[in-house]
Amino acid sequence: MDTSNKKNVWSDAELEASVDAYLKMLALEQLNQPFKKADENRILREGPLSKRSASSVEYRMQNISAVMEQLGHKRITGYVSAKNLGSGVSKRIREILATKGIEALQKAEQRGISFTSFQLVEFTAPQKKEEPVGVLNPNQTTITVVRLARAQSVKNWVLEYSQGICEGCSQTAPFISANGQPFLEVHHVKHLIDGGTDRLCNTVALCPNCHRRCHYSRDQKAFTAEIYKKVERLRPE
Repeated sequence: MDTSNKKNVWSDAELEASVDAYLKMLALEQLNQPFKKADENRILREGPLSKRSASSVEYRMQNISAVMEQLGHKRITGYVSAKNLGSGVSKRIREILATKGIEALQKAEQRGISFTSFQLVEFTAPQKKEEPVGVLNPNQTTITVVRLARAQSVKNWVLEYSQGICEGCSQTAPFISANGQPFLEVHHVKHLIDGGTDRLCNTVALCPNCHRRCHYSRDQKAFTAEIYKKVERLRPE
């Protein structure tokens, strides 16, 4: 059985994520708010569209433009319509748009209601906030920090093995530290506080950005899974 086509079929979750990003950009464009298509493309590929290439995401946005035009709506200026949607894709995009209130938008436009006065999605124009005064003389506070003992030999080995290349994004360390070495941080894939070991099979050298991504990003689980696949010495704990 030929499975190549199945691999190329976009899931409902992937299509919905694409539509959400498209509507966000469309709303910003109609409100004369700046945005970068390349940034939105990258964010999608770092999250729900991690299996897709930049060009395929770009083409999907053009597909959505085509559907928007078919429905009689304005499209994003920077995404020229690509008519070749493939079997069933147009219908699926229409169904997703319907859940986002696109039909209500069409009726509103017919009654002369402008796009900017209609809340299509949760994205609204950023409101200018009053600048905070801040604190001239901050009060001192005392906190207790619990640190777990770590093997310096493991840290040194991982940093030396990395040769200054982040094991998460494969980019060169962002700067040279005061000791003359490329600055990378040693990360325990399964956190020590969660029972992870301080061994080579649970540690990687990461740039500060990837390190924070492992701890705080929305896609931290997916990103961690990619690190497991990428670094051969790692073993899930």
